[in-house]
Amino acid sequence: MSGEDLTCKEVVEIVSDYLEGALSPEERERFDAHLTVCDGCHTYVEQMRETIRLTGMLTEEQVPVEQRERLRQAFRDWKAG
Repeated sequence: MSGEDLTCKEVVEIVSDYLEGALSPEERERFDAHLTVCDGCHTYVEQMRETIRLTGMLTEEQVPVEQRERLRQAFRDWKAG
């Protein structure tokens, strides 16, 4: 990433790094600056935080067998692609 403003697409691409604290200080500053001017991306990041929080509370046994298999297949397809 260069010193330019981030685009919404770039925010989506690096949101995991942002939430994990893996961005450089410069990248994090650019990310935060984008969130202050883009309500859509701000909402997206908050939704990701909430999703992570909620899914972290699930145990494997709480996920229905059919959903577990759908997730496994999605990961297989993603890895193969």
